[in-house]
Amino acid sequence: MPTLIIHTPTLNDAQHTLFQSVGELKACNNHFRIECNHIDNEKLFELRHESELDLNLLPDGFDGKDVKLLISDMDSTLIAIECIDEIADYMNIKPQVSEITEAAMRGELDFEGSLTKRVGLLKGLNTSTLQQVYDERLQLNPGANTLIDSLKAKSIKFALVSGGFTFFTDRLKDKLGLDFTRANVLSETDGKLNGSVDGAIIGAQAKADFLHELCQKLNIQPHQVIAAGDGANDLLMMKEAGLSVAYHAKPAVQSQASTALNHRGLDAILDFLAE
Repeated sequence: MPTLIIHTPTLNDAQHTLFQSVGELKACNNHFRIECNHIDNEKLFELRHESELDLNLLPDGFDGKDVKLLISDMDSTLIAIECIDEIADYMNIKPQVSEITEAAMRGELDFEGSLTKRVGLLKGLNTSTLQQVYDERLQLNPGANTLIDSLKAKSIKFALVSGGFTFFTDRLKDKLGLDFTRANVLSETDGKLNGSVDGAIIGAQAKADFLHELCQKLNIQPHQVIAAGDGANDLLMMKEAGLSVAYHAKPAVQSQASTALNHRGLDAILDFLAE
């Protein structure tokens, strides 16, 4: 029987009445669940619209108690910014770079080609600017710390994979105590960016490959993985996981992910783990 997750710790009277028409409400940790006979996509859309809440159906065969790994995108998923756009702002070319970033995240541009073009525009920038972006602009999305701390308490590993840059993933790994990270390496010479990356670009296929690599390393199966992302570059990775979470994501991603969060913070991912 399908399980409907209602991602809120409280319901007002109207919401309570709405959901009681679907099935029996069960209060869980910071959310509600309903075991329901059948809800199609049209009904789910209607419930989301009327309640103005994040609602998700658990995929068939998914068992939250069996999850051993969460793999997440970085920019606009774990953190609230697109790092390359903020770097570009220090060169007064943020609008040009942001336009390319948005098109790539919507799936309208090849990611590898778009990244090569954007990184090329950064040529000559002092590498000290990267630290400025990290110190002055990088912020975690709401609920990130709660999510990570709770995963550690449950012995669930956290992997951060990004089409962005190791400068940021490495620092977040140290700051947050993350288990695994992978991202692109910006090429530099004498304290200035060369306008290229070293090695192969971490694109959509590389993200999916990283998920499988970690499954082998941890001796687990893909159905024991939750994958979270917001852009088209995350879709291949998300399709490989037992549960995919479109976090405040582009429409193309929301339409293909098994679940979506548009109101709550990252800590709502914990609702999928609880019974």
